[in-house]
Amino acid sequence: MAKKNAFYAQSGGVTAVINASACGVIEACRQHRDKIGVLYAGQNGIIGALQENLIDTGKESDAAVSALRHTPGGAFGSCRYKMQDLSESTAEYERLIQVFKAHNIGYFFYNGGGDSADTCLKVSQISEKMGYPIQAIHIPKTIDNDLPLTDYSPDFGSVAKYVAVSTAEAGLDIASMAASSTKVFILEVMGRHAGWIAAAGGLAAQAVGDAPHIILFPEMPFVREQFIEKVKNTVGEKGYCVVVASEGVSYADGGLISGSLSKDAFGHQQLGGVAPALASMVKHSLGYKYHYAVADYLQRAARHLASKTDVEQAYAVGYAAVEKALQGKNAIMVTIQRGSGKTYSWSLGEAPLHRIANREKKMPRSFISRDGYGITQKARDYLSPLIAGEDYPPYRRGLPHYPALKNIRVAKRCDLS
Repeated sequence: MAKKNAFYAQSGGVTAVINASACGVIEACRQHRDKIGVLYAGQNGIIGALQENLIDTGKESDAAVSALRHTPGGAFGSCRYKMQDLSESTAEYERLIQVFKAHNIGYFFYNGGGDSADTCLKVSQISEKMGYPIQAIHIPKTIDNDLPLTDYSPDFGSVAKYVAVSTAEAGLDIASMAASSTKVFILEVMGRHAGWIAAAGGLAAQAVGDAPHIILFPEMPFVREQFIEKVKNTVGEKGYCVVVASEGVSYADGGLISGSLSKDAFGHQQLGGVAPALASMVKHSLGYKYHYAVADYLQRAARHLASKTDVEQAYAVGYAAVEKALQGKNAIMVTIQRGSGKTYSWSLGEAPLHRIANREKKMPRSFISRDGYGITQKARDYLSPLIAGEDYPPYRRGLPHYPALKNIRVAKRCDLS
């Protein structure tokens, strides 16, 4: 029987280390040339498969592939595209089968977060429900750290490191200026329903009283009066106040502090604007001079400050996905399992996609301080190993060197009609 080819694609928001997972997949496929033929990459996620825009990764040199390990962004382009359920529409799946057949694709590797797990699960069902043999493996990636059944999600560790460092540095800045200038600084970070990234800001505090003084989590209902009182008391005691706020912070009735009416393909409301909204509250209630920053894309693109632990694990889950496919696995996600010893250790496992897709892992209450504005020692113990170590990219002329792939597309064999 002829060797089957493989398909890999990136989905959702790109990050500092998603390409490290791509590197793992490509190098694993090259290591197993006797079992896997060509590895195609989809241009712009699953859309690349539907439109038959396939990139031949075999045209890239070993050095170029290796460089993916230290290059941020998405080497092959990403997407936010929701596939309908098989029961609702078979047209997209028939199209996938058409393309997969034309290019002899039997392995499907999808690299992304919760929505990508949903897509991967749907593709895995082609074998059983439509009679086309395909093995679909989900490679975890999400800065939100909200995928269940894994100790943590690759890409979160690097974002956590960036937010912790930025909070510490901004705290030193405002502490220097507070006597005669700015007294309140607010950093807005990502996190729709889960406050993992905001919690990482808490690692900046090395001693009692260090910044951040207030962390706002989506898991904790926002009460304006309590927030203003907390800011006032902190400024009175410390002379300044540093706030880290998740973009998904909302009132007890579920109403967001700030957000857009726009929604993406998965029905997610576009978030943002929490920092200026909070700053306005502080200004009108207390009159303090303030500054705010919105980390936005910077937090997930900052490869220059990536966590070494995160880079290693992102690569490992990509490599392991190929090995699990060769073991005959289907409809699973590669997971990271934390060791039970006092010294941090980890290993790789797997979990069924039907227990991951469309589910979220939120911050446990035991990770949030009693007053709801900080993190506990339990949270620190969980978070600290994830930001450990540095893995700097190579520099040229004072800037990180991020080479691009050639991304040579193969000729199309299918008629779109």
